[in-house]
Amino acid sequence: MSKGKPIISISDLTVQRGGAVVLEGVNLDIHAGDFVGLSGPNGSGKSTLLMTVVGELEPMSGRVEVFGEKPGSKASRGRIAWVSQAAAQLPPSLKISVRELVALGTMSWIDMMLPFRRTDRAKRVEEAIRLVGLQDVANRNVQQLSGGQRQRAVVARGLATNAEVLILDEPLAGVDRASRDEFLKLLDGLCRKEGKTLVMVTHDQGAIHRCTQCAICIDGNVRFDEDHVATAPMLQVESLILDDTFPANQRTKAPWGGE
Repeated sequence: MSKGKPIISISDLTVQRGGAVVLEGVNLDIHAGDFVGLSGPNGSGKSTLLMTVVGELEPMSGRVEVFGEKPGSKASRGRIAWVSQAAAQLPPSLKISVRELVALGTMSWIDMMLPFRRTDRAKRVEEAIRLVGLQDVANRNVQQLSGGQRQRAVVARGLATNAEVLILDEPLAGVDRASRDEFLKLLDGLCRKEGKTLVMVTHDQGAIHRCTQCAICIDGNVRFDEDHVATAPMLQVESLILDDTFPANQRTKAPWGGE
């Protein structure tokens, strides 16, 4: 069954940085509710792709649409949250509670200009904290949290924006194995139960195989991870289109089944 129009659509994308072509001929569709794992060697173009999607970089050629409009347009404002690796690595001197950190996600210009929205902001903060399971430590200094709890806190900050799409940049860095497993369960729940669209950049192939619906390798272009394709059960990302240099029997639709 068709999933309808993609919320992120990339067609024949070529992007240049520093005078060199970093991405060339990239085609990719992501639909609402997809959980996409993105991997690739350093310098392969992962960050370039994401920065183009959020409107920080202009394509050299090709087309990118986010919620049907140009990246960074009004149509996508407040609907995409970038959860960076650095966001969880706070300076030791910074004294801020979990609740205060999450509340930063509600500090948009419109929220600040409309004081009557404070009640709504407070509700969003508490709901985000609940979704990541940090109610018991909401008033604790973030410096006292474990690596896994700190990652949950920065994800909650993204959720507090009411964003529909979360871009997670190396969220498992510095997280121990036990916390990693719980964190992956959290992400899986945000996708399956809350309907969030997740794009997770990680070098952790085990994490990609465990909970993402589609694994993509970026190295100048997009490629299926063949081992991931063979790993069931996974949900299908129905309109992933690869370039013509990739084998025809592994292009277009992923062959794995549904739940």
